[in-house]
Amino acid sequence: MRAVLEARRKAAAVRVEELEAELVRVRTDLADAEEVLRHRVIGLEQYLEALAEDEAPAVAAVGSSRRKPVGPRRAVPHRENAVGVEDLSVDYQALMAAVLDAGADGLGARRAAVVLGWDSASVSRVEGARARLKRLVERGWLVEEKPGRFTLPAPEQVGGGGRPDGGS
Repeated sequence: MRAVLEARRKAAAVRVEELEAELVRVRTDLADAEEVLRHRVIGLEQYLEALAEDEAPAVAAVGSSRRKPVGPRRAVPHRENAVGVEDLSVDYQALMAAVLDAGADGLGARRAAVVLGWDSASVSRVEGARARLKRLVERGWLVEEKPGRFTLPAPEQVGGGGRPDGGS
């Protein structure tokens, strides 16, 4: 009887090791798939942004604007090329306000998705919000000192000594 129980214990231990190895493989595959999804969401965002930029001059040409064009309009201008937050689109202004409200804790992508009115349970929507926050970092509007936490840059980091909220 002892030999039978010992054989069953060994078989169970082998099965546990096999399942643990499978779990590691599945977690690795999941991480890879999430990375691919993140890249695709960012690519889609960039593609849509490029389409919007291509369509913007055609719409501007139809209207009778008296403002002198300053160059190609970017959906998110670089911080040093902008007067203030009012130069950003409405969605980006909402994100900047949410970052300001979050204070030193910073704003995360899930909360940013909620601010944008998106479903925060949807991975693709959260990744889309993260892509927008990362774009604000790239253009100098925000900093990401802690991974996944987006905050306003310190005043000495903002070009021209202006405040990131558009004030003087």
